[in-house]
Amino acid sequence: MPNTDRPSSPKAGGAAAAMSALVLAVLLAALDQTIVSTALPRIAEDLNGFDDIAWVSAAYLLASTAVTPLWGKLGDMFGRKRLYLASTTVFLIASVACGLARNLPELIGARVLQGVGGGGMIVLTFALVGDIVAPGQRGRYQGLFGSVYGVASIIGPLLGGVFTDQLSWRWAFLVNLPVGLVALTVAARALPAATRGTRARIDYAGATVLAAIATGLVLVTSFGERWGWGSPAVVGLIAATLAPAVLLVPVERRAAAPVMPPAVFASRTVVFSSLIGFFANAAMFSVMVYLPTYLQIVRGVSATLSGVHMLPLVAGLVISQSLAGRWAAHAGRLRAVLLAGLVTNLAGLLLLGTIGAATDTLLLSVYFLITGVGIGMVPMVVLTTVQNSVPAADLGAASAVVTFARSIGAAFGVAVFGTLLNTGFAERARSLPTAGGFDAARPDTVGLLPGALRDTALDAFARATAAGYLWIAPTLAVGVLLALFLEPTRGKPARTPADTTAASGPADPATVGESGRSPVRSASS
Repeated sequence: MPNTDRPSSPKAGGAAAAMSALVLAVLLAALDQTIVSTALPRIAEDLNGFDDIAWVSAAYLLASTAVTPLWGKLGDMFGRKRLYLASTTVFLIASVACGLARNLPELIGARVLQGVGGGGMIVLTFALVGDIVAPGQRGRYQGLFGSVYGVASIIGPLLGGVFTDQLSWRWAFLVNLPVGLVALTVAARALPAATRGTRARIDYAGATVLAAIATGLVLVTSFGERWGWGSPAVVGLIAATLAPAVLLVPVERRAAAPVMPPAVFASRTVVFSSLIGFFANAAMFSVMVYLPTYLQIVRGVSATLSGVHMLPLVAGLVISQSLAGRWAAHAGRLRAVLLAGLVTNLAGLLLLGTIGAATDTLLLSVYFLITGVGIGMVPMVVLTTVQNSVPAADLGAASAVVTFARSIGAAFGVAVFGTLLNTGFAERARSLPTAGGFDAARPDTVGLLPGALRDTALDAFARATAAGYLWIAPTLAVGVLLALFLEPTRGKPARTPADTTAASGPADPATVGESGRSPVRSASS
């Protein structure tokens, strides 16, 4: 039985406070996907765990992805505010446990718990925007959270390095506590309240199947290159992922309150938008993760300066996120904004496919800016398109589908690009001597080569990076084709007579779902 509650609409000041709390929470959850990357060597040294150190990152990604659909559905069933506060509390407790870990197994276990909380924070934040904000304004606010994601992907590694060098790697986790407590306190006061609207049993079977699928996907994308894509372990993981995927639809059809309602997948808008989100995030994270590597290895800059070089990309991302939301609201065409973003992002990837060791810094900044503009226009417009096409009872589940697809896309993009980069560099550097400890399988050993040989290796790495982006670009071309087949969705839907009667405020329009039968009302309806 669907949740029939409508959260009370916060006043203007309360809405601003609620948004501030949600932004802080998303920042923390997003940072914890990247902040440990520069701290991993020190963690491995302190905790004696070099062989299993990759699990510190993979455990968080795995857990946060696996629980996303369950948090979304539970929010639909029992009210998003209480679930949001619970997930934030879990995240903060786990952050303290990470900071106090005495060995690697303790840290990995705490990271799993932290991912459980972080996954809930992210998906419930996106769904709460659907509760608080009228449909016509969702794109604007969702864009704000997308900007936070982009900024977190850049400053996360920098902060991790600063904490590790100046204080301790433990502060990469402990810093969450003071910031998170502020966000938790403000959210408890400012988020709109909703009472329980259903007594339906939780779909444990569906949640288990989805968790198994997510676990397999994350493990394959995270460790495929390390274990070997054709190795028995990876082939077994792929088979173990496909098996529960076959069971998903029958299991969800039998559930009284399915975690992933089959009706959601019957919507072309939800399916196509989720695929677009997958491809867009794959491209986004291949850019965010590996451009700093290019800058540090090829251009010889420090981790801090690589962040400075990335500022044009971040600026383009932040500005375009904001403008895309406003444009979608005023122009009333989310699909047009989505297409513009995908095409611009594709153009940016093609430009990055031309970079070399000697590319002019100013020209590189222009490429970064164009890529950032394209990246910023896509993710939250995808989410808004979906939220404006489903009934209110399925808002959390639909948001979870898109968030789930984007999380898998991020892991997929990083894994595939890493394989393309390492393979491409190894092929181009095969003729170089191994004198001085240089290893073509390890790009970080380029600096061990003398003079002209080092220049040759740097050029090989730059060309391998460029080739990787040319290989990733076609996935965005697929996204463009899918966007062409989306039904035009208005960012500010027309008001219906029923909404005119029911709405308590003149600025809160309603939207009609894709079938035309299920109105989605604003928070103040």
